[in-house]
Amino acid sequence: MFITQLVVPKQGSTEAECEDAVTVLPGHPHDHMVLEPFSAGVCDGATESALAKDWARLLSRAAAERAMREPDLLAGGPAFAEFASAAVELWEPWLARYTQERHDEGRPLKWYEHTKLAEGAYATLLAVRVDPEPGGTPGGTASAWRWRAAALGDSCLFHLRDKRLVRTFPVTAVEEFGTTPDLFGSRNHDVGLLARRTGFTEGWSDAGDKLLLMTDALAAWLLSAPDQDAAVRQLLEYAGPDDLGRFTNWLNDLRDRRHLRNDDVAFVRIDFEGR
Repeated sequence: MFITQLVVPKQGSTEAECEDAVTVLPGHPHDHMVLEPFSAGVCDGATESALAKDWARLLSRAAAERAMREPDLLAGGPAFAEFASAAVELWEPWLARYTQERHDEGRPLKWYEHTKLAEGAYATLLAVRVDPEPGGTPGGTASAWRWRAAALGDSCLFHLRDKRLVRTFPVTAVEEFGTTPDLFGSRNHDVGLLARRTGFTEGWSDAGDKLLLMTDALAAWLLSAPDQDAAVRQLLEYAGPDDLGRFTNWLNDLRDRRHLRNDDVAFVRIDFEGR
């Protein structure tokens, strides 16, 4: 497998302001062929909540790390509820450090910031784990990889075969995107509710297949494209970190023509090669 990750802030914003976050483990260089299992967490912070970008980064890393340790996490059930509880427990210590740093810098939190922070931070979550399968697929394909995914909200996974969409998760049509997706709250201790609202799926990829993970703005563009095959070909033009500048320019062109909503974009591309 070869893995690429590209993250671009909305037009007019800086990289530091970007509220989309990606964590890929293990963190090999782009041109390194990954032969072992790997995991990814993709999060889209909700702008309306305070410190959304920080929660998105914390949550994406927590999901990727837990999926590496516990493959059953992405099968749902008690394992996911336990992860959700552990992720929420990370927030208060992080917030305490942030509050102290602000105080030490002479920028203590304002009263209105305390009010907003009491509501918690929110983000969508897409978590994926991929495992090479030495025996191949159940159908007998020699080179195969099993993948499992969990999604809360509208960050999406697309499975490509022969450069054509064969599966989308969790959103399957552009009409399903809305203004209020399900979100993972930093202070939501009802982990049973989080688990019930999370979708789980799995599949198999053969040599030549690709998985594309992306946050909602880019996913909505792809699902709304009049010619999805042509849209996929455009996306596949961007295959590595050296393409970030071209990818950004392409996104901005789509935004200028109002084909793509001006929002942060996170994109992870996973290419499966024969062995």
